[in-house]
Order: sequence, then C-alpha cells, then structure tokens
Amino acid sequence: MDRGILENNKRPAMFIMTIALIVLFLVLICVGRYPISPFRAFEIIGRSFIGKTDGMDVYESSVILSIRLPRILMGILVGAGLSVSGAIYQAVFGNPLVSPDILGVSSGAGFGAALAILLSCGMAATQVIALGCGLLAVVIVLNLSRIKRRSELFVLVLSGVIVKSMFDALVSFIKYIADPEDKLPTITMWLMGSLANVSYRDVLLCAAIEIPCLVVAMILRWKMNLLSLDQEEARSLGINVKKLRLAVILIATIMTAVTVSVCGIIGWIGLVIPHIARLLIGNDHRILIPASVLMGSIYLLLIDTAARAATAGEIPLSILTAMVGAPFFAMILRKTSGGRG
Repeated sequence: MDRGILENNKRPAMFIMTIALIVLFLVLICVGRYPISPFRAFEIIGRSFIGKTDGMDVYESSVILSIRLPRILMGILVGAGLSVSGAIYQAVFGNPLVSPDILGVSSGAGFGAALAILLSCGMAATQVIALGCGLLAVVIVLNLSRIKRRSELFVLVLSGVIVKSMFDALVSFIKYIADPEDKLPTITMWLMGSLANVSYRDVLLCAAIEIPCLVVAMILRWKMNLLSLDQEEARSLGINVKKLRLAVILIATIMTAVTVSVCGIIGWIGLVIPHIARLLIGNDHRILIPASVLMGSIYLLLIDTAARAATAGEIPLSILTAMVGAPFFAMILRKTSGGRG
C-alpha cells in the first residue's frame, strides 16, 4: 500500500514532464530565426505526411521539414538515450557519479569517427566505423576485467579507465597528424557534438537502434533495483546478477555508441540528468528510467536551442552541456554532501 501511495505521488511529476516535452516540441517547431505560425507549421507537417505538397511555400516547408523536425526528433532520441545510459551505468556500479563513458565507449566511438574522417570516408562509413569502435572499446574492457573467469566491478572500472585513455591518446594522435586546413577542423567540430547536420537518415538509424534498446531498458527496469543487492541475495530471488549486469551494460553501450556515431560526443547529460531525476523522484528504477527519458529529451532540446540562439554561429553542444552541467552538478554535490554532514 505504501508503494502504491509513493507511485501515485510521482505520477504528477511524470505528467508534468510529459506535457513539458510536448509543449517544447510544439514551440520549437514554430520558433526560430524564421518564425512560422503554429497553424502554418502543422499544416505543412500534415500535408507532407499525406503527400499533398502542392501550393506549399518552398522556404517554409524546407525550414520545417528539412531543418527543424529532424533536429528536434534527434534531440529527443539522443537526450533520452544518453540519460537512460547514464542511469543504467549508475545502477550497475551503484554510484550516482558514473557517466556513460566510464567504460570507454565514447572515446572508442570518437576514435572511430576521427579515423574515418582522416581517411576521407563518407558519412555513412564514418557512422558505422564509429559505432563499431565504440562497441569494440567495451568488448576490450569486459575482457580485460575478467579475473579467474569473474568480472569484479572495481576491475571493470579500472579497465574502462585504461581503454578510455588508450583511445583518447589515439584520437590525439590522429588530430596531430591530420591536415590542419581540412581534416583537423572537421574532427574537432565533430568531437564536440552537434545536431546541426542531422538528416532523416540519421534519425532513422538512431531510432532503429535506440528505440528497441529503450524498450528493453523499460522492461528490465523492474530488475535494476536488484543490482544493488549482494549476489547471494539476488540469487535467492531468482535473479542472475551477472547476466542482468551484462545485459544492461550492453544496452547502455549500444545507445551511447550510436549517439556518438551520429552526433559526436555530448558530455554531461548521462551524468547530470539521472542524478537530478534521482533527487526528484528517488532511486526506484521503475520510475527513474522513464523520468530520465523525459528529462534528458527536454534538457537536450533546451541546450540545442541555446546553442543555436546564443551567437551568430552555432556553439557545439558539449561546450554548453559542460558550462551548464558542471556548475549545476557541483551545486548539487555541495548541497547533498552538506546534508549528510
């Protein structure tokens, strides 16, 4: 009964976040450097879906359909994926200070993309290589962490630090040998993350991989609370902690890798958003995972809007997420540690 009352108390917060995301979607479709009325914007979207594009203003339809809509959809997917990945990693390691790049997936994907750009690969090949290198990084970590056929969490973290450092060094080497007039600026801008050049192909690629992972994460969220239990206790409840941990790590890794492969490295979201959600609604992953989806989507859409509006040129997302996330997270840490003291 207490659990039901607690869940009922969290429903208004979830409802408010859902409404906020819907409202933000509707506003961002209409607002920008070229404002379009809501009626006109949704008329364009509706007519494009049914194939009746005759008589539409070419410039308005281009702004709505080719620029704003794919960018907003990608922002929702990326924000949700990174936030849920962060929540999963924090559950696996039992530490709210863990982020999705702890096992080197972001660094591995970043190396793959930098290498592909250096070799003048096309966009599709760059994304595939980045995704593959991100997954390769975590495979290396999992194999390094095996000690006598067992994988302890602290060894997993140390292996992640080693692999992350290795791939960071390889990225630095690629930037050192890259052509400073051509390749280096492209690599640098890509590594800082952006939604500026996303297309519907990117949205479909990201959705095809992330949505199934999010669905599996929603299904497994009921069991994530058990990751904090001792293995013997979990086994008595019929849960194989090792398999569950491996499954959720794989889900989080795939979501992070596909995000980096499409949009570059966008930091702090997977660290800050689950932590804020945990402070607002508690540690129950049955509510924490869907809350992270909503909060991450809202946060990245707001950050992307600020990146476009702050200056004449577009600011890379990782700069703004760090500028906003680091002071805010420091404030939260100061407040919570003070409360404990």
